[in-house]
Amino acid sequence: MTRRTAILLGLLILALLLLAAQRSYDHIERYTVSIDQGPSPEARSNPYLAAQEYLRQRSIPVNVITNINHLPDPNPQSPAKTLILLDSRENMTPGQADEVLQWVLDGGHLIFVAEQLWDEKKGRSGDLLLDRLHLRQYLSKDLQKQDLQESNQRVRPMIPMRAAPISDTPNLPWPELTRLYIENESAPAYIGFDTAFHLDDPQDVAQAWANSADSTHMLQLTRGQGIITVVTDADLWKTRAIGKYDNAWLLWYLAQDSEVTLVLRTDHDNLFGLLLHNFPLALTVLALLIVLSLWHFGLRHGPLQAPASRARRQLTEHLRASADFLLRHSGQQTLLRGLQQDILRRARQRHPGFEQLGVADQWQVLARLTRQSTSAVGQAMRPRPAKRLSSADFTRQVAHLQALRNAL
Repeated sequence: MTRRTAILLGLLILALLLLAAQRSYDHIERYTVSIDQGPSPEARSNPYLAAQEYLRQRSIPVNVITNINHLPDPNPQSPAKTLILLDSRENMTPGQADEVLQWVLDGGHLIFVAEQLWDEKKGRSGDLLLDRLHLRQYLSKDLQKQDLQESNQRVRPMIPMRAAPISDTPNLPWPELTRLYIENESAPAYIGFDTAFHLDDPQDVAQAWANSADSTHMLQLTRGQGIITVVTDADLWKTRAIGKYDNAWLLWYLAQDSEVTLVLRTDHDNLFGLLLHNFPLALTVLALLIVLSLWHFGLRHGPLQAPASRARRQLTEHLRASADFLLRHSGQQTLLRGLQQDILRRARQRHPGFEQLGVADQWQVLARLTRQSTSAVGQAMRPRPAKRLSSADFTRQVAHLQALRNAL
């Protein structure tokens, strides 16, 4: 094959490839595929993010804080303030509860979730805010229908809310939904509260409420210049449920014409809680190491040592133990006097009439019998003062007396 033929063949193959590529390109169908990667990290960490954005879209300022140490100023000259407590309040102190209620007295609007059930035996629920407002929360399954109807009849509605018509209760549509009746509105708003709980107002302190077919889920009362709204749960305002029914509308209705402060955490995690949340495996390994260490050091190494046999003890051990016992319980002076009396007894045996001599004569006799100086005998036999001697002085005195006794 010549060079010219090879070039022509190459150009022909290239032309065929270009023609095939053009035909394939003409038959390509373009389309767009959307891949759902789930909620953003911000949405996963904040279940009320959709509620915040909803309020902001309706020109309601929203501020998110992590504790209630700095409450918004409820000054009547400034825009109205709404405080919404959504997270757990189990670590709220009585001082914080009093501060929040005082904030309401000054003109604020408080919205919070009832957290604890009423305990008949204790006479309280343990929810500081709920107990201070004399409200109670029960399980709906524990309520009697008659008690619930009596509770609904004694609540007095306030404008702009109004009570549900009692005559319509038996035939209400969607009985599992909570109905909120508004003045000048013919149909109620339907809210998706959890029907497992019921709010009770035994002292008639509430002026408005919203209830489902079997239980009450929202109470509203005035306190000083402010308003308090109590709900059985806030799950209806989480991202997964705020778009259902009239849940979002209720949040807007309660917060309209005000500046909203959301408290998503009323307390900070302690060090152990943070470690448990971020390093559970490391804490588990550390706990296992501590248990194994205690088990290791708690074991005995080697056989148990049997108590010593009494038969092996020698006479000197008994004598030393007896002397130690006498020294501890009788004292030094008793032991010294015992040695001196023993010396005098031996001297009486060696020298007849020894006991009839004076003290100085007795010392001279002892000096002659023991071949020691009279001053040395007098120093040994002289009565000692009552104060305790040092160990060296006591040992020296005992040794001197024993030398006199052995010499007799």
